[in-house]
Amino acid sequence: MRVYPTFFRLAFSWMDAERAHKIGFLGIRLANRCGAGRVLQRFTAPSAALRTEAFGLTFPSPFGLAAGFDKEGHGIEALTDLGFGHIEVGTITGQAQPGNPAPRLFRLIEDRAVINRMGFNNDGAAAVAPRLRSARAALQRRYPGVRPVIGVNIGKSKVVELEDAVEDYLISARSLAPAADYLVVNVSSPNTPGLRLLQDVSTLRPLLAAVGEAADNAAGRHVPLLVKIAPDLSDEDIDDVARLALDLKLDGIIATNTTIARAGLVSSPEQIEACGAGGLSGAPLRKRSLEVLARLKAATGGAITLVSVGGVETAQDVRDRLEAGATLVQGYTAFLYEGPFWAAKINRELAKRPARR
Repeated sequence: MRVYPTFFRLAFSWMDAERAHKIGFLGIRLANRCGAGRVLQRFTAPSAALRTEAFGLTFPSPFGLAAGFDKEGHGIEALTDLGFGHIEVGTITGQAQPGNPAPRLFRLIEDRAVINRMGFNNDGAAAVAPRLRSARAALQRRYPGVRPVIGVNIGKSKVVELEDAVEDYLISARSLAPAADYLVVNVSSPNTPGLRLLQDVSTLRPLLAAVGEAADNAAGRHVPLLVKIAPDLSDEDIDDVARLALDLKLDGIIATNTTIARAGLVSSPEQIEACGAGGLSGAPLRKRSLEVLARLKAATGGAITLVSVGGVETAQDVRDRLEAGATLVQGYTAFLYEGPFWAAKINRELAKRPARR
C-alpha cells in the first residue's frame, strides 16, 4: 500500500488547497533546514545515467519541477533534495503583486487535477533575485559535479498595460538573468488579463528579442531563453510560434501551460462550476500536451529543445514525452497528489527502463 495517498486524504484533501500547499512546502523547507536533506539525497539523487544535455547545460535528470510550485525562490535547495533535475521558479513579475483574491486554488481530486487563478502572486523581481543568487551558490557548493539547474519564469505585472509589457518583462530579465541558468517568458497564463494576446507572433517577436538581449547583457553571458505556450493555441498558431522560435534562435519552447477548457472531466458539473475561472492542470491535460509536443517536433524538425509539461504523473508519462521529442519533462500537479518522493520514484523507474530516443 502506498502511504502518501492515504496521508493526503486524511491530512490535506479536506483543507483549503492553497493552505495545504503552504503547509506542505513549509515541511519540505524545514526538512532541509534541519539537515534531513543531506540524508534524503542518498536515496533521491538521480542516477548518473539520467544526465541530460539541453541548451548547453547538463541536467542531473530530464525530469524537473514546473513553475508555479516555488513562485518566489524560497525553497530551491529543499526541492532539489527530492530528486528534481531542475527547479523552475516563478512566475515572477517586474513589480510585487498579491495576485487574485482567495480562494484561488481548487482541487478536482477525481480528475487528479487542479484549477488555479493565482494571478502571479509574488514579491517582485528585485526581492527574488538575491534568493536566486544564494540558492545557486549553495547548489554549486553542494554539488561540485553536476548540480540541479535553476530556471526562472517571468511574466507581466497585472497593473502594467499590454502596450508597456516589453519594458515590464525587461525589468525582470535584468534583475533575474544573472542568477538564472535559463529564462522563460510566460505569455500563456490565463489568469492575467490580456496576457495570452502576447502569444500572437507579431507581438511575441519584439518581446522575445528584447528580453533575450537584456538578459544576456545583464548576465554577461548567454542565458538560454525559452517561451511557454498554452495548450489552447490552434495548430496554426503553434506552427507560427515554432517558426518564430527558429527564426529568433530561441533555446527552447515549453509546452504547455494550463488550459481554460473543461472538457472530459469526471468531476460533477456543480463542483467544476464552484471552482470558477482559472487554468486547469493535471491529468486531463495529458492528451493535448502530447499533441502540442508532436506538433512542435514536426514543425521544428528537432532543431530546438522542447520541454513537455501537462498531465505528467508517472515514469511512463515521462518516457512518452521523451520518445515523442522532448528533451526535458516537467511536472507539478501530480506532486500534490503523489507526495515528496514522487520525483525520486520517477527517476528510479527511468533509470531501470530508459526512454528510447
